[in-house]
Amino acid sequence: MINYGKQNINQDDIDAVIDVLKSDFLTQGPKVQEFENDLQTYCGAKHARVVTNATSALHLAYLAVGLKKNDIVWTSPNTFVSTANAALYCGAKVDFVDIDPSTYNMSVLALKDKLKKAEISGELPDLVVPVHFSGQSCEMKEIWELSKKYDFKVVEDASHALGGEYMGRKVGNCEYSHMCVFSFHPVKMITTGEGGAITTNDENLDESISILRTHGITKDKTKFDEESHGAWYYEQQVLGFNYRMTDLQAALGISQLKRLDKFVSKRREIANYYLNNLEQAYLPYQHPDTNSSWHLFVIQVHNREKTYRDLINKGIQTQVHYIPVSLQPFHKKQTLPYCEEFYKKCISLPIYYDLTSKEYKKVVSSFD
Repeated sequence: MINYGKQNINQDDIDAVIDVLKSDFLTQGPKVQEFENDLQTYCGAKHARVVTNATSALHLAYLAVGLKKNDIVWTSPNTFVSTANAALYCGAKVDFVDIDPSTYNMSVLALKDKLKKAEISGELPDLVVPVHFSGQSCEMKEIWELSKKYDFKVVEDASHALGGEYMGRKVGNCEYSHMCVFSFHPVKMITTGEGGAITTNDENLDESISILRTHGITKDKTKFDEESHGAWYYEQQVLGFNYRMTDLQAALGISQLKRLDKFVSKRREIANYYLNNLEQAYLPYQHPDTNSSWHLFVIQVHNREKTYRDLINKGIQTQVHYIPVSLQPFHKKQTLPYCEEFYKKCISLPIYYDLTSKEYKKVVSSFD
C-alpha cells in the first residue's frame, strides 16, 4: 500500500534521540532551547517556542494575544477542528470565513465583505486565524492591512506550511502577523512524534508563551512579585499549562530540521509531476506570491467516492482534507458555499519524502 503521508526517520534521527536518552536531561534540558534557536533562525523570526503539539501552540498563541471569554475569532472552515477548538478553550466565539475557490485558503474578498458587515452590526473579530492549507500561504499582506483597519489580532495557523514561502520569505517570519503556529505531527514537514511551535517578533508575546506553557511559573528573579526565598525560588503568576516539549522530541526536531529543505524539495518534485501529468481540471492553483511546501496535494474529482475506492483497490491510500469545521455537528450554524462545494470533490494524493518516482507515477497512471 502506498501511504498518503509518512515520516522519514534516518539513523541520524535515531542517534540524536539515543544521545538524549543517555544524557542527564530527558526533559527541561538544553535541547529544547537549541531546537528553538534553530527554528527561529530558519523562519527568520526573532523568537520561537516549542510545545507539545500544534493544538496547544494555538491555545497558547490565542491566550498570549489576549483572547478571552466572549471574544470573537474568525478562521477558515477548511482546516482541522483544533484551529477552532483552541479558541473555544479560551471561551471565545468562533465564526468562519469562506475559502477562495482557487487556493482553498481564506478568501480575502470574503473577509473584506464580512468585516464591512460586522462593522455595521458591531460584531468585529478580536482575532483572525488564516490557515495555510496544504502548505500554501494565505495572502497575509492583505489580511495584515485589514487587521490594522479593523483592529484585530492575526495568528497564522501554518501547521501545513513549514518550509513554505510567501513573498520570497519563509513562512513563520511573522512580518504580517502577531504569531505563527507550526505542527510536527508525523505526516507534517518534519516530525517530533507529536509537537508544535510558535514564532513571533514580539518579545512580550514570547514571554507570555514561555510562562503559559510551564504552569504559569517563572524563575526569572527580575520578574518576581515577592522577595526570593533562595536559589530554589519560583513563582506561579498566572494560570498556565504543562505544554512543554521534551528533550527527546527536541533532539529529533533538531535532526529533522537539518533535512527540511531536502524534504520540501522532494515534495515539490512530486507536486510538479502531478501538475504536469494529471488533467488540468483536477489541479490546485498556486498563488504567484507563494511557494508551497506541499504538505498535501489535493485534487478535485467529480465522483470522489468512486475515485477513493478505485485508488484503495489499486493499493494507493488517500485521504480527505477536510470536512469543513462549520459542518461539524458541534459547530453547524452557517452555509459556506465555496468550502462546501470543495469538500464534495476534494481528495488528497500521496506526497512525502520517501515516495518513489515509480510510486507517484503509479498514482498518475491510476487516473488513465
